[in-house]
Amino acid sequence: MKHSAAEILREYGPFPGANTVAGVSFDGKNVWFASGDRLNAFDPESGQALRSIDVAAHAGTAYDGRHFFQLAKDRIQKIDPDTGEVLSTIPAPGNGGDSGLTWAEGTLWVGQHRERKIHQIDPETGAILRTIESNRFVTGVTWVDGELWHATWEGDESDLRRVDPRTGKVLEKLDMPADMGISGLESDGADRLFCGSGNAGVVRAVRRPK
Repeated sequence: MKHSAAEILREYGPFPGANTVAGVSFDGKNVWFASGDRLNAFDPESGQALRSIDVAAHAGTAYDGRHFFQLAKDRIQKIDPDTGEVLSTIPAPGNGGDSGLTWAEGTLWVGQHRERKIHQIDPETGAILRTIESNRFVTGVTWVDGELWHATWEGDESDLRRVDPRTGKVLEKLDMPADMGISGLESDGADRLFCGSGNAGVVRAVRRPK
């Protein structure tokens, strides 16, 4: 296993009216994050806040190219990004204990916080298709270039892990500095991993190793 310190490229925020950062997503241009009662967008180049959608947004956020999927307690909402309308909902596998969400190849991947699991689920029904075990609290999940990464945060320690999607074996680990927790994780599809920070209210960009 490769093991190194996380290289933090930039910190965004804090943002007005958003005291917490839960889920994080990327729509190909802008970064979005969940802050409890709304989804917020900012430009990752300028750092400028752009717009927000009023919707329950308690944990992970995902984007499938057309819609947002947002964890809200015990359900996952499918949201129209233009109108903010909730188009449909499915049950979340953790019944309120879910913490990360990403989209990959037609399915949703859900981090289950205290259960230390990642579930691949059917976005139409919520049915669990596959489960991967972790040995730490899971607080974010993302796919990039065929790599599955997830965030952990337990006590004062937080890290980013690249894992084998079949076995869950840890292949690479990036340690965050002390007292920098990660809540919410998304890749920009290239060399940045955007990390939420819980009540610190900021989003940090971490370099993805090549």
